[in-house]
Amino acid sequence: MNKFLKKIFTLTCVLLSSLALAAPAYAASGAVQAPDNTLGLKALAAGIAIGIAAAGGAIGMGLATAKAAEGISRQPEAEGKIRTSLMLGLVFIETAIIYALLVVILIIFVL
Repeated sequence: MNKFLKKIFTLTCVLLSSLALAAPAYAASGAVQAPDNTLGLKALAAGIAIGIAAAGGAIGMGLATAKAAEGISRQPEAEGKIRTSLMLGLVFIETAIIYALLVVILIIFVL
C-alpha cells in the first residue's frame, strides 16, 4: 500500500508541475483576454501572509516567554536582566509581524 501511495503522490506532483509550467502558454494563446480580477487572489495572499507571520510570531513569543520563565526560575537573582532581554526580543518579534502587516496592506491597496 505504501508503494501505491508513493506512486500516486509522484504522479500528482508531475501532473501539477506540468500544468503549472504549461499555464503561461495557455494564457498567452487566448484570443480574448479576461478582465483583471485579482482581488480574490490578493485577499488570499494577504490572508496567508498575515496568518504565517502571526503564527510564527506567536510561536516565537511563546518559546521566548517559556525560556525566560525557566531562566528566572533557575537564577532568580538575574530576573532584571532576563526580563529586559525578553522584552527586547518580544519587541523585535512584534516588529516583524507589523512589517508583515504593512506588506499585506501594500499587496491589497498598491499592487
